[in-house]
Amino acid sequence: MLDVRNLRAGYGRIPALHGIDLGVRRGELVALVGANGAGKTTLLRALSGVQPSTGSVSFEDQEIQNLGAEARVARGIVQCPEGRQVFGPLSVDDNLRLGAYRRGRAEAARSLERIYAMFPALAGRRGQAAGTLSGGEQQMLAIGRALMARPRLLLLDEPSMGLAPRLVAEIFACIGRLRADDTALLLVEQNAAAALAIADRGYVLETGRVVLSGTGLGLLADAGVRAAYLGL
Repeated sequence: MLDVRNLRAGYGRIPALHGIDLGVRRGELVALVGANGAGKTTLLRALSGVQPSTGSVSFEDQEIQNLGAEARVARGIVQCPEGRQVFGPLSVDDNLRLGAYRRGRAEAARSLERIYAMFPALAGRRGQAAGTLSGGEQQMLAIGRALMARPRLLLLDEPSMGLAPRLVAEIFACIGRLRADDTALLLVEQNAAAALAIADRGYVLETGRVVLSGTGLGLLADAGVRAAYLGL
């Protein structure tokens, strides 16, 4: 579904990605793990079209490297950003509807009910300002807003950041349900153990390079990965 070759990106003269190669198959969950500063968020931003980059990015057999972010969303690549970035003064309902701005009202309404069924905690807060929600509820809202665009590939950036363990478990359970909907996911997550435990495959990034790849459980059992990233 996604084929990335020799992807490079940086900030001014400072390089951040040094020739990344990776792929995501249809319906697959792929985890990106690595230390802070490894280039994980930069990679997601490059794939979603908001970070300038060079190289080849092919999605469903079509080269999209020269397409802007809005064209990539139209093709089915949607990012749920790090830090949630909900629109605080707007209601839960309005935040979700913003995710469906490219779609018709009837279709958006059907998706809205689907999101509320997926996240019952949001259903009773439709008119509540998003900025007054708890951190876990805001994360659910951010994921729901991304799902309103009906992605075929969802880029998830640090969905468990700053959440209590119980809420982390809820978020990862939600991610598991998305796989059942045949949505492909590329997941960046500091909680490497939790991410690799549910991932089909994973890539380990280090200073902007892929240094290791394999199945999720294979990387979870790798002594080097356990020592470097899992604290074991």
